[in-house]
Amino acid sequence: MVSTYKKKPAINLDGFAVKGWDAIIAVLTKQSNSNGIIAIDCYTGISQEELETQFGQLKPDIFLQTSDLFISEADVAALTDRFMTEDTLFGYNSNITLDEYFDEKKLECAREAIAASNGGVIVLGPGARLVVDADILVYADMPRWEIQQRMRKRQAKGLGIDNSKAPFSHQYKRGLFNDWRVLDKYKRSIYSNVDYWLDTVVPNEPKMIDRQTFYAGMDKAAASPFRVVPFFDPAPWGGQWMKDEFALDASKVNYGWGFDCVPEENSLLFNIDNMVFEMPAVNLVYTKSGEVLGKPVEARFGKDFPIRFDFLDTVGGGNLSLQVHPTTQYARDHFGLHYTQDESYYIMDAKEDAHVYLGFKKDVDRNVMINELEKAERGELVFDAEKYVNKIPTKKHDHFLIPAGTIHCSGINAVVLEISSTPNLFTFKLWDWQRLGLDGKPRPINVQRGKQVLDWNCDTDYTKTQLVNNVQVVDKGDGWMEEKTGLHKSEFIETRRHTFSVPVTHDTQDSVNVLNLVDGDEIIVESPTGAFDPMIIHYAETFIIPAAVGTYRIRPHGASTGKTCMTIKASVRI
Repeated sequence: MVSTYKKKPAINLDGFAVKGWDAIIAVLTKQSNSNGIIAIDCYTGISQEELETQFGQLKPDIFLQTSDLFISEADVAALTDRFMTEDTLFGYNSNITLDEYFDEKKLECAREAIAASNGGVIVLGPGARLVVDADILVYADMPRWEIQQRMRKRQAKGLGIDNSKAPFSHQYKRGLFNDWRVLDKYKRSIYSNVDYWLDTVVPNEPKMIDRQTFYAGMDKAAASPFRVVPFFDPAPWGGQWMKDEFALDASKVNYGWGFDCVPEENSLLFNIDNMVFEMPAVNLVYTKSGEVLGKPVEARFGKDFPIRFDFLDTVGGGNLSLQVHPTTQYARDHFGLHYTQDESYYIMDAKEDAHVYLGFKKDVDRNVMINELEKAERGELVFDAEKYVNKIPTKKHDHFLIPAGTIHCSGINAVVLEISSTPNLFTFKLWDWQRLGLDGKPRPINVQRGKQVLDWNCDTDYTKTQLVNNVQVVDKGDGWMEEKTGLHKSEFIETRRHTFSVPVTHDTQDSVNVLNLVDGDEIIVESPTGAFDPMIIHYAETFIIPAAVGTYRIRPHGASTGKTCMTIKASVRI
């Protein structure tokens, strides 16, 4: 099978771009003077050594690393301790600001040295602009998915603390709850001041764009359909469907996760004169939140992108962990979240024995069940999930709604398109089928947290009437039909399924729209007024329609012309 799924979607853009250290250094040399001050601000995960070596070619009189001006690692640990907590997986969202990392005396001495200097000055590292108001400000950015790969290779350091040798879960926890929040808050304050953006995702193959090109890219993406760069990861329960369907690395044992709409972690690519520039997709949300999210959505969620699409593949794999997500109040109290991880399972594909676990069976004795889960967590018995939880056969295009507090998991031999709100990681595993993680160690079980949020009213009757294929026809015509498939009334996401063999007109209605082609080979997304370039979408590709687009049209294209296609669309209820 030849895969049509595009793994490196890019936005074509005209603008200024250079590639390679020699070209970058030449541009900065021309733009500065011998007495100039250059600040190279950074996200975590970048190679400080590579940047220090290359920018050293400018031969400044003073070369400062911001890390040398930080408080000690012990003080950083104390500063962040209350957000890291003692929990293995979960911390609390930090409210620290980047200026708290600086030692005031060191900072004062650095500024005095800069003022007394007769030659050029370079300040490199996170918070460089806090040290000096530079003549040129360069920002070396890094997508979170690449940071995670570097964490696994022990190549990434935390903010103000070298935790590169710590287990990946500890590094990720610090990044998610503290470092990335601190740096994102800071980055949002300096966008308009950055003169050049630096892409160092591929080591020793840097690329640089200027401010005008950056904003041209933001403007185009905010007014057009676009895709972010998907990423894929193995899982203890992972399957083989994505590996074949998306032509992924055949040497991997499996692929369980496929993330194709998580802008805070995905990349956004710009194709500028055949040079592909990579940056975090969240930059678009931060700079164009009103246009991308829609003003009503922005008013509710700020600069958070609230909708996530991802794949869960268990074809030839195993059951996911039996799990539950925290209620909104629990998430606020314990993690500092504004909203929680409500979700749903849309079934992309399923084998004959595919099933999901969802909701409690009728008249379950909660005390007996929790007691058995706790014994299973201690290894004293094998938990019998089917004794307590509904095991529901599933087929392609079923849609299961999973409000926070609902016990659930996808079973074997299914491909789930998970449509959810964005907060990630916040899954309480109740039972993991006596399975080890990919690292050969048991995965953390969270019965103590889980039992505090389980919705015991979600029994068999409630599950069947409220959570399984709650489909309503909204409208239909010659060659098309629109259905509402969810989500549950307690969830803020609305999903609509369109089945069509003719052009179908959509409107964003002041909310960002996220869609996936769940059936059919190929469609094309067009503007009725020619406001944006047409975009071709292939089977299983997720794409984003910014709220500012307004009206758009989708029709079968290529091999699907004249055939029936199907999309699922998510938006925020307003």
